This record gives sequence, C-alpha cells and structure tokens, in this order.
Amino acid sequence: MSTTTASLTQPTTTADVRAQYGPKLVTPLPGPKAARIVADDDRLISPSYTRSYPMVAKRGRGVRVEDVDGNEFLDFAAGIAVTSTGHCHPEVVKAIQDQAAELIHMSGTDFYYESLVTLSERLSAIAPMAGPHRFYYGNSGAEAVECALKVARYHTGRQHVIAFFGAFHGRTMGALSLTASKPQQRRRFAPLVPGVTHVRYPYAYRGCGDSQEEKDAFALECARYIEDRLFKTTLPPEEVAAIFVEPIQGEGGYVVAPTIFMQELRRICDKYGILLVADEVQSGAGRTGKWWAIQHTGVEPDIVCSAKGIASGMPLGICMTKAHVMDWKPGSHASTFGGNPVSIAAALTTMDILEREGIANAASIGEKMLERLRTWPAKHGIVGDVRGRGLMIGVEIVKNQHSKEAAGVWRDRIVELAFERGLLILGCGETSIRLAPPLILNEHEAAVALDIFEECVAMVEAEQK
Repeated sequence: MSTTTASLTQPTTTADVRAQYGPKLVTPLPGPKAARIVADDDRLISPSYTRSYPMVAKRGRGVRVEDVDGNEFLDFAAGIAVTSTGHCHPEVVKAIQDQAAELIHMSGTDFYYESLVTLSERLSAIAPMAGPHRFYYGNSGAEAVECALKVARYHTGRQHVIAFFGAFHGRTMGALSLTASKPQQRRRFAPLVPGVTHVRYPYAYRGCGDSQEEKDAFALECARYIEDRLFKTTLPPEEVAAIFVEPIQGEGGYVVAPTIFMQELRRICDKYGILLVADEVQSGAGRTGKWWAIQHTGVEPDIVCSAKGIASGMPLGICMTKAHVMDWKPGSHASTFGGNPVSIAAALTTMDILEREGIANAASIGEKMLERLRTWPAKHGIVGDVRGRGLMIGVEIVKNQHSKEAAGVWRDRIVELAFERGLLILGCGETSIRLAPPLILNEHEAAVALDIFEECVAMVEAEQK
C-alpha cells in the first residue's frame, strides 16, 4: 500500500511505509558516542547555545539525518529552516565542490566577483517589490538585519525604528535591539542600540476572539496603535526611519501576520515616509509556498532581509532594497566574507532547485499537512491552535483550550518524546512547536512524521490525566 493524500489527513501509514520512510534507531538515545561528545561539548563549548536534546549529527541526506551512533532521524527542523533543498542535495554539493576547486575567497568588499552580479540579477527577478534593486551580502540573517537597520537610518536621516513584541531579528547588538522574543536573549546586554520602540504583533490566538471579524479588528488595532497612539504621544513620525516586521514571526511562535495588518503597515509607511522592512530570514526562500511570505499579502516592502534557506546551509545573508534606498557611500558598510564565491554558488543552485520543484512542493505538501493538523484541536485537548503557510507550520500546546493557558513544559515534553522516536522538531514562542522540514519532503515522510508527532501529543495528553 502506498501512502496517498489520505495518509496526510489521518494516521493510516502502514508498517511497511513506516519502515521504509521512518526513523531507524539502533541504540538508546543518546548513544554512547553521542553521550561522550555531549559531555565534551558541555566542557568546551559556550553555554549560551540552546540544545533541546542530545542529537549529535554526523551525516545527512534529504530529510534524513544520521547521528554518530548510526541512528537515523526524520529532520523536521532542517537546521532551523536552513536546509531548504534537504541535506547534502547532490546538485548543491557539486556546485560547492566545483567552486571550491576554482576560487574560495577574494573578498567582494575590495574586489569583484561575477557571481555576485549573477545572483543579484536572479534575486531581482523574484523580489517581492518593484525594481530596480540593490543588494548587500553578509554571512547571516543577523548581518542582513544589521545592514537593513543601518541603511534605513542612512537613507532617511532618521534615528527611530519600530519593531514588534515576539520578534526575533538576531543577536548582534543592532539586531538584538529589534529582537523582543525572550528576556534571556537581552538579559545583561544593555544598553542596546537606542531608538527602538516595540509594539504589539497581531497574535490573534492570544489577543481576541475566534471569528474572522474579531481577528481583523484586532489586527487593525495592532497596526493603528502606531499612528493613533505612538505618533500622537511619544514618537514623532518624521523621526521614524523604518518598521521592521516578520510576515510570519519565527521564534515568536510561527505566528502569521494577517493581510489586513500588513496592508495597514504599508499605508502608515507611505503616509509618513517610513521604510517597511520585511524580515524574511526564516520565512523566505520558498518556505511558505511562495518565494517570500509577504507575497501572500500582496504588500510590497522597501527592504527584505534573507538568509537561512537561500543557500542550503552555506553562510549567506542578503539585504535587498529598492535601488534608491541603498544610496550610501563607499565605506559605509561592508563584510570581508559576505557573498563568498562558495556560498554564492550554493545559492544559485538552491534557487534552481526551489524554482524547479521545492516551492511548489512546499505549497502542496504543506497544505496537506495543515489539513490533517487542523483536525487535532477537536481530537486533542492540549492542541490549542494550528497555523502556518507552506512548510512553515506552528502547533500551539495549551493546558486548556478554553483558557488557552500556555503549556511550555508539555510542549518541551512532546519535543523530547519525538526525539526519542526519531523525529527532530523544535519549539518556538512560549508554548508552540514548529514544523519546518526541507522543501523536498515527500508525502510518505510527511505522513510518518505526523503519525509520530500525534503519538507524542497523545502520550503527553495521557500523562496529564
């Protein structure tokens, strides 16, 4: 029996399908080699890293990752939404190998690479705003955000920026100043970059009733607070350079910004000469079934920040702007390693794969997964909300669906149980679980993963009775 669309709407995968496409565990977890490496890591590596479980990766292919003890896992974290074409896609590997044998580094800051131009032309063709465009290359999402913050201030001559509670934009000092996801990320690092004001993000599940009318009203209220309160009390609009927004909050809980909210932000920006910055570091590169999550809303940004999935795991951060915005002079901003030839080669091949199959597959498989997941709140009392687009899906765990009380401990228990059964998932926000597999995921792998996930949800639910 093959796994069909029906297998994604209910748990009907056979033992044969699970044996072929599911995890393959050969030792208790962690295995002996993994346990030794984790102990050494605890002794030598910065304790600031966050690890949800003792998974020590050795090799990966597609949606599967093998640890140092030979255990094979289904990877629904994808290196935090990075391995968009799967682990070690053969076309990406070949592009990296070919480029590494030709030229690894010369520094695009002081010299020229033809591939920088080639990638820029490719990105310009799929940008979510009208051209012409300009591009800056760094090494990470945080660097792309740093660039956006600096260029917004430089271009407008204004010092203030607006960001949202729940946002994660990175951990470098400028990006951290925009971040408002968890207190620990900011604790003991003050003073941060001044001039940042945070406002409420339209997290409808936590902020209003269940009807669409109530959700739309709440979304408008969140956006209009900027104009109706901030601009009339503490923040002169003519001194605001930019509004930074994630079209889908990542670390904040995989919360989707309503279209009406994004449209209202665009109206406010247009009215007051403010730049709209879309942080697509996690939601971009095809993950939502379109190149950029903001395209689902029909809103055009002035600046886009990208990284993570754009180069299938190679370090690359990109800040793209409308051409007239990036008007700074030589020396204003640069990066020694940003846009190195190997990362650019990986990005170009990644784009080929995503355009050929990955983006459409993310839309198709993601919708089938969501169709099944949306039945869970009726079946499982600890599942409060299911949301997402494409293969960027959040499942919120609660103690009670009526009170919506957060259940972070239960969420963490589900993540732990999934690991023990060979499924790699991660938490996000206070009490949600993210599903962000590679975009080349097939229906068999999706069905097996959802079966394991649902088994873990049911186990935690049973533990509370």
